[in-house]
Amino acid sequence: MVKRRKNRKTVSSPDELVAIAYVDELEQARDFETLLKSNEIPVMVKQGNENSSGKSIVVMVPEEYTEEARVIIESQSAYDDFYDVAVDDEEQFGSEPLEDEF
Repeated sequence: MVKRRKNRKTVSSPDELVAIAYVDELEQARDFETLLKSNEIPVMVKQGNENSSGKSIVVMVPEEYTEEARVIIESQSAYDDFYDVAVDDEEQFGSEPLEDEF
């Protein structure tokens, strides 16, 4: 379990921040921002030049929140992946319940 910090610090400068995610779309960056803020993690989204992976939007948090923020984003991403598989299965097999034959 990730420990919560009692002394919350306000984000004052991009120099104090660490990049935790690079994304292609502003909507995804805003989703990460909302998720982190709901977990009381200061966050900043910045659009800029493309990085080596070709993604130009960066999500940043203060260094002391890096581990906690990554765990939260990875957990949400795993949930989203699970949901995508469930929806794909429903589309593949139909939405009607299976009937048991005895």
